[in-house]
Amino acid sequence: FAEGQRRYLESLNAYARQFVQPAAKPDVDALFGIPPTVAIEQRTSRGGRKSTVGTLTEIHHFLRLMFVKLGTQHCPDCSSAIEPQTPDAIAARILRDYKNCEVTLAAPLVINRKGLYTDLAKWATGKGYGELRVDGQLLPTKPWPRLDRFKEHIIELPVATLKIGARNEAELRDALARALEFGKGVLHLVRDNTVTVFSTRRACPSCGTSFPELDPRLFSYNSKHGWCADCMGTGNTLPKWLRDTMRDPEQDATAAEFTGLRYDATAEDDDDEAPETVCTVCEGARLNPTALAVRYREMSIADYARHSVEGLYDWVGRLRLAGREGEIGRDIVSELKSRLAFLKDVGLGYLALDRAAPTLSGGEAQRIRLAAQLGTNLRGVCYVLDEPSIGLHPRDNAMLLDTLHALEAKGNTVIVVEHDEETIRRAHHVIDLGPGAGTRGGNIVAEGDAAALMAVPESVTGRTLRSPLAHPLHPPRKVDAETPVVTIEGASLHNLKNVTAAVPLARLIVVTGVSGSGKSTLARDVLHRSLRRLVLAESPVGRKKATKAALLQGCKAIHGWQPIGRVLEVDQTPIGKTPRSCPATYIGFWDAIRKLYADSETARLRGWAPGRFSFNTSGGRCDACEGQGQRTVEMNFLPDVKVRCDVCGGSRFNADTLTATWRGKSIADVLAMEIDDAVEFFAAHPAIQHPLKLMQDVGLGYLTLGQPSPTLSGGEAQRIKLVTELVKVKTDPAARARARTPHTLYVLDEPTVGLHMADVEKLIHVLHRLVDAGNTVLVIEHDLDVMAEADWIIDLGPEGGNGGGEIVFAGPVAKCVKAKTHTGRALKAFLVARGKRGANS
Repeated sequence: FAEGQRRYLESLNAYARQFVQPAAKPDVDALFGIPPTVAIEQRTSRGGRKSTVGTLTEIHHFLRLMFVKLGTQHCPDCSSAIEPQTPDAIAARILRDYKNCEVTLAAPLVINRKGLYTDLAKWATGKGYGELRVDGQLLPTKPWPRLDRFKEHIIELPVATLKIGARNEAELRDALARALEFGKGVLHLVRDNTVTVFSTRRACPSCGTSFPELDPRLFSYNSKHGWCADCMGTGNTLPKWLRDTMRDPEQDATAAEFTGLRYDATAEDDDDEAPETVCTVCEGARLNPTALAVRYREMSIADYARHSVEGLYDWVGRLRLAGREGEIGRDIVSELKSRLAFLKDVGLGYLALDRAAPTLSGGEAQRIRLAAQLGTNLRGVCYVLDEPSIGLHPRDNAMLLDTLHALEAKGNTVIVVEHDEETIRRAHHVIDLGPGAGTRGGNIVAEGDAAALMAVPESVTGRTLRSPLAHPLHPPRKVDAETPVVTIEGASLHNLKNVTAAVPLARLIVVTGVSGSGKSTLARDVLHRSLRRLVLAESPVGRKKATKAALLQGCKAIHGWQPIGRVLEVDQTPIGKTPRSCPATYIGFWDAIRKLYADSETARLRGWAPGRFSFNTSGGRCDACEGQGQRTVEMNFLPDVKVRCDVCGGSRFNADTLTATWRGKSIADVLAMEIDDAVEFFAAHPAIQHPLKLMQDVGLGYLTLGQPSPTLSGGEAQRIKLVTELVKVKTDPAARARARTPHTLYVLDEPTVGLHMADVEKLIHVLHRLVDAGNTVLVIEHDLDVMAEADWIIDLGPEGGNGGGEIVFAGPVAKCVKAKTHTGRALKAFLVARGKRGANS
């Protein structure tokens, strides 16, 4: 992909390239036969608070275009259709409404456009005008001051200033004619710095209010020209500080959108955040009254945005355009059709176009990105997809695979990075890399179809296909009347329909269901956030905060939560953003290693404390790279280059510090050591060896102790977080009682993302270990291997969106396979197939 992009960018001139961050040149000798490339990356972010299904897929942009070209404008006050108005009618209204008032008649020359406008000032001077009105202020045309070229300006030509009355009606009509001529049919009347628009082309026949020409920005809730002034296009009531920030005239729409994103991020962690309420001015429509008063076929753009994908697809199919409408709308309708059809094909027909991006599930967000790219109907393109099966139920995954096959049938090449068994079995050609991970990988172990992989003994993928897991790996834990249970009563957030759910404690619970059925809403938004607040309110720190806002979110009550002493969400967010962060520092055993080196002979002779061996503080670290081991070199017209620090050679420490050794190795040698080797090296030190052994158990033995956190995948980061928790776990009940370890409820959102089938087995053992230690583990998951290991399954559905939000099954695996649900059928087919494959092998 990088080479395909690089070749395309090199065909552009240097001026165009400066606006695009170029891809680095891949480290290959040669690449032949590459078609144009498109990559759809694996991203967990869903978009800012102003992003919707319509904007993410560009459907809203085509609707905006349709409304500008084919919409009929109405007066927001009296609902009359806007019609042309004669200069005589404008003069009569000014004489009536502004009698005895001093006003300025100005011709609008520039409306909300960026630039310096030096030539415009010269033109005005040539016409005999010494001033122009710029953003409400009169500026001389000679010398013309330098305007901010990156700010939107309104520039008007002040034609005449006069007192309105019958005596000077002739002067008024003369000035009016000149202003309308320069303003191309539009006139601005300025009184006390308040502007009233008059137009010979667009005016209300009832109240006389004039309107400017329709502009696509009028229908955008990312633009101040179109958004509702109260909610800034978010559709929700905003706190005053955020409204003030977004109203700042120095900010443009992009900055405002960024502020919204930043606000979202902080709000996510705020336990006392009040639930968002729908904006009372626009009632969630996000746009201002002028935009909402434009109608096409008797409906506003917000009315169309409230349609589901399926509903709008049906409407577009029934739409008949003829004459002028047909010529203008032909291409718009064709684009709408292809995008809506693709969203339907990937199973998202139930989503409303105005659905906010942050409320989408991971699977929905992933498929929307796919639909946005693949719905463009390109041919002869090489698509590179990074784990498109993320967040997809087996039912939805089958639909996705059908779509990818259809894409290939159009003459495209589809390259998929994937761990999903069904995807591997249906692929025409599989390239299996290995044999291990990290430095032990990097070789092509096998190539061909699934059968070819199974024939290669060195292929781990082939082995897992040949001899899949035999379930159950752990005997199911019984759930009966004696089992303590947390009960969620009346959950009704987003699409949940007044649901009551029971979560048995000290068990492995899997929450599943088709994409968009309400899994994340129930597990994360309702259970996790409510329990976190309830547990915090019981602590001395939280008692004061508890009174500020209601503790429960999205439900009427939660019963039986008292045994829980701690609530933790283990997600796939990075464990650190700088190269100085690494597994050893995050898990916490780096401190013990530093103490070992501080006790070495050299360190004691020189009086070095453990702080000498930290790369986060000066003293022992390399000052040139500040302990990062690498430096970033900025390049013009080329991507930034990260190079190994030429002073310390990537060791992170200065030469003096490296003279201290322990068992013949310096502190830098330990950082570069793989975890598998470090387990043996620190065998005599349980405080260091124990977390290292746990990392080995979860399949991370190939990582080095000092691997920079930004280079870790989401799956690796999540497993490191699990190890951090496992370090605290006491398996012996007596030891647990002595340590007073609180009963912890762990909430994991799709922990199998990015994991190979062989690693999923290791993850399952880790989850069982957490439960065996007396904790409750609740997993949102679509992976059938994890489902088959559950003590209790909560299945939501029956469909996604408005068709979901109900619990269609709750119980053990043995009963789930008999249920007539999407999950029940998929799990039954999976276990039957596993049984047959196991017998054959």
